[in-house]
Amino acid sequence: MDQEVNGLRVIIVGATALGMDLAEVLIKNNCEVIFIVREEKLAKDLSESLDCTVINAEGTRPDILEKAEIDKADAIVACTSHDQDNILVGVIAKGYKVPEIIIMTEDVQFMTVAKKLGFHHVVNPPQATAAIVYHTLRGIDTIELSTMMRGDVRFISVFAPLKFAGMKLSGIALPKRSAFIGVYRDDLFMAYTEDPEIKEGDEVLIVSRLDEVNGIYEMFRPVEEEEKKEQPSQ
Repeated sequence: MDQEVNGLRVIIVGATALGMDLAEVLIKNNCEVIFIVREEKLAKDLSESLDCTVINAEGTRPDILEKAEIDKADAIVACTSHDQDNILVGVIAKGYKVPEIIIMTEDVQFMTVAKKLGFHHVVNPPQATAAIVYHTLRGIDTIELSTMMRGDVRFISVFAPLKFAGMKLSGIALPKRSAFIGVYRDDLFMAYTEDPEIKEGDEVLIVSRLDEVNGIYEMFRPVEEEEKKEQPSQ
């Protein structure tokens, strides 16, 4: 994994605990980090303690992101304390075709909104932590997905577009080295073995090899996005 991360140019927007910890980890792994921090004093302190570029500004402003050379970024991590700002940063980054866009949300509702807007990497620290603590209190030793992602194996979730509505899960053909895990419909989970009938907006969980992930995202792209993508630029 170090070889994949080494040398990446990453923009971090927001000096939350996640943002600061991530900056330190990336710097130690020889990444070029551009840290956009709103608070003046904190930005000054971080510029003195971290070996990276620190920009004291509002990270949701396109001109600031351009100053950070967003067009040259390999990834951007939006982790401010405001979910709406993080989604806005993600939308701007999409316009610049940043390869990897990672959004942090505190509210599960905004996590769902972000995923429905087509963002594939959305993290929700409170939800993840609450689940771990809950299972620990119940005496259950849960296996985190992060410990299961070895080599080029990835676990992803996508929302079912209208074109798959009414189809059985088994009727959707994935690349041969990928497999369905199951489907979430609101809080109801249906395993692949139940072969549920898909409804538009269902969250579909898939295990895949890294080289097949982008193809799966394309499969589940809403029809209107496909048509927009195919339209010639004016």
